[in-house]
Amino acid sequence: MSASSTFTKENLDFYLRELGKEYRKRSGGVRAEMILIGGASVLVNYGFREMTTDIDVIYAAPSVMKESIRAVGDRLGLPHGWLNTDFMRTDSYTPGLVQHSTYYKTFANVLEVRTVRAEYLLAMKLVSGRRYKKDMSDIVGILLEQSRMNQPLTYEQIDKAMTELYGDWSRVDDYIKKFLADVLDAPDLEVMFQKQSEEELAAKEVLLEIEQRYPQRLPKGKVGEIIAAALEKKNAGGKE
Repeated sequence: MSASSTFTKENLDFYLRELGKEYRKRSGGVRAEMILIGGASVLVNYGFREMTTDIDVIYAAPSVMKESIRAVGDRLGLPHGWLNTDFMRTDSYTPGLVQHSTYYKTFANVLEVRTVRAEYLLAMKLVSGRRYKKDMSDIVGILLEQSRMNQPLTYEQIDKAMTELYGDWSRVDDYIKKFLADVLDAPDLEVMFQKQSEEELAAKEVLLEIEQRYPQRLPKGKVGEIIAAALEKKNAGGKE
């Protein structure tokens, strides 16, 4: 991934501004709304995330938006899919997210960008729950920064968000539920954030090793279990 396709808090607004200008030119000034999801939403709301490699969004706009996204990507040398709606095909997606978004900024007077409110963003991360991505450290980081802002999230708030978005907790596996309980009870979230970030790096390295050694597609829904087992063996001095 090149530096030009790494999105940070500093350059994200630039790319969105360029998209707004391109969309305004192609649409004739028709207004559009876009909701930042996942890592991009974390970036604009918190300081613990340094970057994301793509921008996940929800938007309902004319097809000219896709053309505008492609044009900006081509002009600025960004990879295909630099801004995408792939998230809408995952288990974490629900139409209810639109109702729980909050205003961020308007670009080029036509593109209104929104983000996801804290407890609903946390609920999304709990459903996603990938141990080899940044979902787990994002959960800790969100809770840590909410506490620093004197706006701590309680289990009751998270439970309400989970119920409103997904109906219940059935999409969250038991490991993630226990992880959340441990985070909420943790005496030092900063230490826990650092530890989780290190574990995610180790998990990512193990996943790359497994993919290189066994190039066939890993069973869907079993990646977390495979990584956990591999890490346990590795930490014990064995081999995957």
